[in-house]
Amino acid sequence: MSTTATAPAAEHAQADPYALRPEDARPAPTAFRERIRHLGPGFVLSAAVVGSGELITTTALGAQAGFALLWLVIVSTAVKVWVQMELAQWTILNGRTALEGYREIGPRIGRLSWINWLWIGMDFAKMFQRGGIIGGTAAACSVLWPVIGEPLSWGSLALWAVVVTVAAILLLQSGKYSLVERACLVSVVVFTLVTVSLAVGLPGTEFGYGGSELGSGFGFEIPAGTVGIALAVFGITGVGADEMTTYTYWCLEKGYARWTGPDDGSEERARRAEGWIKVMRLDALTGLAVCVLCTLSFYVIGAAVLHPQGLVPEGNEMITTLSRIYTDTMGPWAEYLFLVGAFAVLFSTLIGSTASVPRLWTNTLGLLGVIDWSDVRARTRTIRILTWCLPPLWTCFFLWMQSPVLMVQIGGIGGGVFLLAVVVAVWRLRHTGVPPRFRANTWLTAALVLSSTAILCVGVYGVLKTLGAVPE
Repeated sequence: MSTTATAPAAEHAQADPYALRPEDARPAPTAFRERIRHLGPGFVLSAAVVGSGELITTTALGAQAGFALLWLVIVSTAVKVWVQMELAQWTILNGRTALEGYREIGPRIGRLSWINWLWIGMDFAKMFQRGGIIGGTAAACSVLWPVIGEPLSWGSLALWAVVVTVAAILLLQSGKYSLVERACLVSVVVFTLVTVSLAVGLPGTEFGYGGSELGSGFGFEIPAGTVGIALAVFGITGVGADEMTTYTYWCLEKGYARWTGPDDGSEERARRAEGWIKVMRLDALTGLAVCVLCTLSFYVIGAAVLHPQGLVPEGNEMITTLSRIYTDTMGPWAEYLFLVGAFAVLFSTLIGSTASVPRLWTNTLGLLGVIDWSDVRARTRTIRILTWCLPPLWTCFFLWMQSPVLMVQIGGIGGGVFLLAVVVAVWRLRHTGVPPRFRANTWLTAALVLSSTAILCVGVYGVLKTLGAVPE
């Protein structure tokens, strides 16, 4: 009796998250409390976003532009989630990853669509960003524990970069989604509380701000000299194009599509799909709330504390410059609080990248015919190999360039360009792979239209201004 009772549970635990089987289907929770228990992918995404976008780029933008670009930060974080949810809805209904969906958007170049090739190009740009994340994490460790030479010396940075990289690989070599989710959730919750508390407490210090400063941030202009970093911020803050793509994998591994089951045309399956899509939307909006709080907090802190002092995070001194946010407002002892927090949020971002990028590249190899993506053993083996190979490559990028802020901005610009392609793909997939029943909500459609319009307008404007086609 014991063996019979445990067999189905064991079989379910080993079910391929990327395969839809009738026996894995289950009704979606209807009570809010029960839906909360099934959240998770949104927190993994928040961890991936908070480290590079919010801590590094957004704070640097606030330090450089003051409060002037507060509007861009809000637009960047708030508008993209609707595109993210539309792409995830397509994944739940079809049980397929975003890269597989992009492949359907012609014209094709060989085995892949132009959007797949654009993703490959963007990911090479993102290698600079991930190297910058490793560099920022290594810099925090170097200041806390300068093992070789002076803090931030090449030897100390190189040693800690290697240690951080190996630690991330060892933590994630099993490839288990549940481990990724728990690690990201703890890091994001802790650092969000610390950062929001500091931003809210600034008005009581010498770096206080008021309504006039916040109001000046809604002139809807991009000051001269900030176009490059502004484009990077729009591409990297909030949910970027690569995070939208990755989110579909986490939705699959969490179980939203598997629990929906294969499309048998029945009303029961359609209701299951509606239920799990509601859970996904709650998950995405919860992740958005975390991103908005962190983004606004980091930007306001940079504008209020660093901008008046003319301090802009640059090079390997990025960490020590950012630590001034804490030491100038709370005293010298707060530097250690910041460094520990910076390590937590940057390392959680590295965890998110180390977990997701090997999956995307493995899927790409499957689309190219190099491996069989549907073969669980081949897929798992390839993901583990890439988990060991890709992070050291990102570390080499950092050791070669050694400028975390610039490296993150390069990745952000690449992400901003790719974001335009993702908007095109989402609208195409919406009309080819989403039944009318799931497109009937007028409010969600309007939000998607506004989201897509904002992304296209800001993205095209930023590209044209960077190229000099738009006058200062």
